[in-house]
Amino acid sequence: MSVLEPFHLTGPDGKRIRGDRAVGKERLMLFITGFLSKRWGNKSNALAQWCEGQGWGFCCYDVRGFGESEGRFIDYTLSDWIADARAVLDLIKKGPPITVVGNSLGGWIAWLMAQECQEIERLVLIAPAFNMMGLRAQSIDPERCHDWHSGGWMPWDDDPLHKDWPLSWKWVEESEAYWKTSFDRLRPVSTAILHGQQDTVILPSGSSQFVEQLRSLAPSFPVELHLAPGDHRLSGPEHLELFQRLVQRRS
Repeated sequence: MSVLEPFHLTGPDGKRIRGDRAVGKERLMLFITGFLSKRWGNKSNALAQWCEGQGWGFCCYDVRGFGESEGRFIDYTLSDWIADARAVLDLIKKGPPITVVGNSLGGWIAWLMAQECQEIERLVLIAPAFNMMGLRAQSIDPERCHDWHSGGWMPWDDDPLHKDWPLSWKWVEESEAYWKTSFDRLRPVSTAILHGQQDTVILPSGSSQFVEQLRSLAPSFPVELHLAPGDHRLSGPEHLELFQRLVQRRS
């Protein structure tokens, strides 16, 4: 049985990226968390246990500025979290072929990583938040958006979950810039997207539009879209069973 071992990597700013990994055979699953999510939650725990039963390796990590990784949240933006994913992939890519499961913002980061990392063989994207901050800027009240732009900072929302995590306007600029490059490489990695039909946080129409655009650019791209009953959590037993089926596929 595989045993999870902690690891740390040092980012360009000297702050540590902390995570856990288990060595396995045949395949390694990397889980990339969503926005304001720590590496261990319902999905990652369930997937780690399942990988253990399969004899697969498993890896997850906290981005710099959040969870157990070092640094202040306000000092990091999307490009830094992409750099964190790249650093973790550099650590694990000499092992078995990699399947990446990305949740929410982690789904978009997983997509970007798969276009440049040859060792990634399969993607499962759970409610991927493509262009997350760019869309957020477009969806909020124009006055609030103006204040965000002119003041330079704003939390995602004013509710208790988000109000203490201010985001710089640079998040929006980087989100828009990375979105423009999302289809530049199109390495044909086998991709499955799972999205809750009742998701009001990350709208399922975003996944549908992504697949439509991808197929218009590359009609033979190996992508499949699954719209499932449920909201953004997608954490029920029936969803886990579907995750497992999607992860196990090869094409």
